Amino acid sequence: MPQDNTTEVAKWYVVHTYSGYENKVKDTLEKAVENREMQHLIQEVIVPLEEQIEIKDDKRKTTLKKVFPGYVLIKMILTEESWHIVRNVRGVTGFVGAGGKPVPLTDEEIRNMGFEKMPIEINYGVGDTVKIIAGPLESFIGVVEEISMEKEKVRVLVSMFGRETPVELEFSQIQKM
Repeated sequence: MPQDNTTEVAKWYVVHTYSGYENKVKDTLEKAVENREMQHLIQEVIVPLEEQIEIKDDKRKTTLKKVFPGYVLIKMILTEESWHIVRNVRGVTGFVGAGGKPVPLTDEEIRNMGFEKMPIEINYGVGDTVKIIAGPLESFIGVVEEISMEKEKVRVLVSMFGRETPVELEFSQIQKM
């Protein structure tokens, strides 16, 4: 059972629901939070959706499909009270976690899902020598030429075929030497 500690930072938790109840759970939970004025504990409730293009009878139709059917994501500070409210929403079968204990998503999981921008910490700067650790140029060595925080990309000069070639990479594809 969670401890009451309101100095904590809200984290993302995954709640399992009956299939097809995702939107009902979201709506019910948002109303309960509003009625009890608990916005400081339960800050956001989402059912991740993605666009899918279907072609039927030579017509393109864009539909929204659930990314994780049967699951709702909740950004909350886990306390006795917030846990109780979520668990008692009709359609909720429980939190995702080990042994019934809710386990928050990691920053990397949140980043990979793309529903919340998580700041990426980098330990290299312009002029630093880096090693490419992922992608087609894996194990190449280069020098950081430019860093774009908003695009989360870095331009690295890599020596290929006797010439310096600029390559655009994601932050996660390189590490400082």
